Amino acid sequence: MPDPAPNAPAHDAYATLARRFARMGHIANALGILGWDKDTTMPSGAAHSRAESIATLSVLHHGIMTGPDMADLLAAAPEPADAWQAANLREMRRLHAHAMAVPPDLVEAASRAASRCEMAWRSARRDSDFASLLPSLTEVLERTREVAQAKAAALGLSPYDALLDQYDPGTRQTDIDPVFDRLAAELPGLISGALEQQRAHPAPTLPRGPFATSAQAALGQTMMRTVGFDMTRGRLDVSLHPFCGGAEDDVRITTRYEEGDFLNALMGVLHESGHALYEQGLPRDWHSQPVGAARGMSLHESQSLLMEMQVCRSAEFMAWAAPVIADALGGDAQAPEWSADTLHRQVTRVRPGFIRVDADEVTYPAHILVRYEMETALINGQMALRDLPAAFNDRIHALLGLHVPEDRLGCLQDIHWPSGSWGYFPTYTLGAMIAAQLREAAQKAHPALMDDIARGDFSTLLSWLRTHVHHRASSVSMRDIVRDATGAPPGPDAYLRHLRHRYCGE
Repeated sequence: MPDPAPNAPAHDAYATLARRFARMGHIANALGILGWDKDTTMPSGAAHSRAESIATLSVLHHGIMTGPDMADLLAAAPEPADAWQAANLREMRRLHAHAMAVPPDLVEAASRAASRCEMAWRSARRDSDFASLLPSLTEVLERTREVAQAKAAALGLSPYDALLDQYDPGTRQTDIDPVFDRLAAELPGLISGALEQQRAHPAPTLPRGPFATSAQAALGQTMMRTVGFDMTRGRLDVSLHPFCGGAEDDVRITTRYEEGDFLNALMGVLHESGHALYEQGLPRDWHSQPVGAARGMSLHESQSLLMEMQVCRSAEFMAWAAPVIADALGGDAQAPEWSADTLHRQVTRVRPGFIRVDADEVTYPAHILVRYEMETALINGQMALRDLPAAFNDRIHALLGLHVPEDRLGCLQDIHWPSGSWGYFPTYTLGAMIAAQLREAAQKAHPALMDDIARGDFSTLLSWLRTHVHHRASSVSMRDIVRDATGAPPGPDAYLRHLRHRYCGE
């Protein structure tokens, strides 16, 4: 159905907006599948034409959002009586405000700066040469500050909060700072306690490969079905870096395989399955509308970390999974190296290291704290970019006791800053805290929850998540979702209790 004329009566304005946002949602679905294909199966010779297709669809999407009468429609739409429609209109206005806050020439300049910097970063990381990245990263930081300032002025936020709001709507630095200050104070003692507890037990002796990638893929699909993934509305593939993408009712997840180590791929599948279960659980009646989307990256990360860390690295899960894993990979379920205890000790082993993406559950928050401190100081002009390597290394030493030997293992390891993704890092640890809080609440509501997990039965957990998180989509704020589900706003208490119990025997 075509849109009504721009001067349509106010009562038609909401219906017009709903159609336009549905159109943008359909374009986003197409972009999701094209992006998944680019990172999984696309032949290299198609890179140029694929980039043109993605760019064209992105322009169409942006053009609808910033159309000349969009602001008038948003202003004319009366407040709906239905709570979900009202929330949908609120989200439409929020997305439009973000899109209109930054002038097109600055959007283009920031995009070009990030593209150039990403290419420079690849060689700078390889050569551990921060100095070679400094000119292009300086340009990215300058453009990012301009974007932050433009959005801050339009949205009534601080510059860093304006960036953070892109990834976690409604979350502010004032929410994060006291929580992260507490983590920074308690982490060193918690890490040392975990290492002390670990020293009382010998390192686990693991099964030896090779483990065929076909067998690992079949095992991954078995685990996806076990946790509740609907294989009729998604699939598992291979990519350089695991991710969850795709479209509504077509959620694609990926992992990467090593024939000598099956646990990394398996945990990657379970992590991405947590993301995918959230996407598959969003209310289908609100597909392609803003209110039907996931409520920000902290909540999204909570779903992947609840599934992988809270549940699937537990002793209960491994009690069920160990014989299934041995059978799938041709191992002897009775042999010590295939035992539930061996596999559990391996997936909960604490090893302070330099690389964030390889970090264990206990030390990972330290990596995020460092990055959060650095990026807030850089955005707010409290630190010069040339001082980043030394400041980064000092904080890694303070929190993890490690001396970073080269920038490749320090501030050059992540693509986030070169690609312009400033304000994203804190959502990882916020997600970990929310995951622990949700798991505690689910277990309180269902005391036999972990007994179910020990039988490979995820139905109770998934049903609870569907009701308290997934089906609520973006109808309310992330903080309200967490408070309604757990009885308290997001905080570190459950997370710290979880780490102390699992790793320190408290």
